[in-house]
Amino acid sequence: MAKQALRELYVDELRDLYDAENRLVKALPKLAKEAESQELRSGIEEHLEQTRGHVDRLRQIFEAMGERPGGKKCAGMVGLIQEGDEMMEEFEDGVKDAALISAAQRVEHYEIAAYGCVKTWAGLLGEKEAQDLLEKTLNEEKEADQKLTEIAGQINVEAMSETQRSESGSESEEERHKPATRSRGKARSARA
Repeated sequence: MAKQALRELYVDELRDLYDAENRLVKALPKLAKEAESQELRSGIEEHLEQTRGHVDRLRQIFEAMGERPGGKKCAGMVGLIQEGDEMMEEFEDGVKDAALISAAQRVEHYEIAAYGCVKTWAGLLGEKEAQDLLEKTLNEEKEADQKLTEIAGQINVEAMSETQRSESGSESEEERHKPATRSRGKARSARA
């Protein structure tokens, strides 16, 4: 009975992942297009190809089990993609790539957690081939997260520099107006 319940959970979570990966196949091209950094854009495009492979692996697993892959909506991924879309609209010019990396890493961490669970369950259920396929995907998700961390090192510094340039540009403009105001004040006092 417990093994049957675990199998049901396993299949349910695989369906959730299948929907999540298919949503990412649709969302990642937009993310890549929004990226300002060529390195980030290339990384996202590379992960898009991997994500298509993840969908194929999940189909293989479902086929081997005699189950259909669809029928579940991944609410978590829907929310993560929506947050990413909002970040793309809210931030721009130098900071947008930092926001895109943040959104992408949230997705990766979600997937790492999910694939870690289903891989373990596949092992407990004696699904060795599925376990191997899921481990391969899990490793690719971890590698994608690590690559994003590496890219973020440079992007976050650039975002900070852009922010400082913007702020110093505003301050120097304000400072330029202050002496003029003081000069006019002195001129008025002298005339009076």
